[in-house]
Amino acid sequence: MREELAGFTIGVTADRRRDELAALLQRRGARVVLAPALRIVPLADDTELREATRACLDRPPDILMANTGIGMRGWLEAAEGWGLAEPLRSVLGDAYVVARGPKARGAIRAAGLYDQWSPASESCDEVVDHLRRRGVAGQVIAMQLHGDRQPECTRALEEAGATVIEVPVYRWAPPTDPAPLHRLVDLVAGRLVDAVTFTSAPAAEALMRAAGDRTEAVLEAFRGDVLASCVGAVTAEPLLRRGVPVSAPSRARLGALVRTIVDELPRRTVTIKAAGHLLTLRGHAAVVDGELRPLAPAPMAVLRTLAAAPGRVLSRTALLRTLPRGADEHAVEMAVARLRAGLRAPRVVQTVVKRGYRLRVD
Repeated sequence: MREELAGFTIGVTADRRRDELAALLQRRGARVVLAPALRIVPLADDTELREATRACLDRPPDILMANTGIGMRGWLEAAEGWGLAEPLRSVLGDAYVVARGPKARGAIRAAGLYDQWSPASESCDEVVDHLRRRGVAGQVIAMQLHGDRQPECTRALEEAGATVIEVPVYRWAPPTDPAPLHRLVDLVAGRLVDAVTFTSAPAAEALMRAAGDRTEAVLEAFRGDVLASCVGAVTAEPLLRRGVPVSAPSRARLGALVRTIVDELPRRTVTIKAAGHLLTLRGHAAVVDGELRPLAPAPMAVLRTLAAAPGRVLSRTALLRTLPRGADEHAVEMAVARLRAGLRAPRVVQTVVKRGYRLRVD
């Protein structure tokens, strides 16, 4: 198949660039579930941002930590509205500028400034280590925040003798409509998505908070059937701390994130021969002799269970355990009937009278 992700369902937790990421995944055949975990609230009229800007003008920083592109652009745009853009650019132009990643670097250069260093890992910890080795005692550091405050980084620099001016340009807030995020939690816990993408560490934390009393079920799904795919190492940290294996590209870009998913998900498929047909099981579909056959959750659950023990007879009771709670043996019969119809290969699933069903592998 030319669409590498056909048959897979992928959750997208991003807000600002969700449409771009969704389009990249859909172009490769994936079914996408949009569930923003957070939204960015700009602070252009916020008194804290204005006070931080004034502090930088009153005591020009020796070092500028530019953490995000959207944050640097937002800061300079807000300063423009206050009539302070030129004075701010002037004092920042004399500072030693650290750009945490390529987007921050792009915003810095678009403003006519020049960055002197960037961390290979794009992490704040590496920035702090670099500055401490360089020496910050007696120096003023303007730290452009990316959403939440970073008390550990601030404290480490202050303990090294620096004065830190925190510059809050935006903050993270819950999504306007939390329903899609809670639905995604249900889908992850039920293993009804194949992967979830994360483009920021706060988004990963937000999904865990939304899970509530289902947190362990979500974590178990991520540790097994559901791929947690992060745009970079910094984004992955909240999941790694919880023992979740993640996939992440070496460069933090959306295109690289999608390529990582394209490489990873097809490797998780199961391929077997049954009744003369070649079957490959993908998220919500089976590929039968090269043709994609989408399946509803119940028939797909039955197929996965039969495929895990090809040729072995499984009772209705055993198959019933794969279906939602409250289902009965009649639901198993319906799921098998829908499975046969969906596969368009009725001989693949064989009925063994008074015993159950099996995948015909002879």
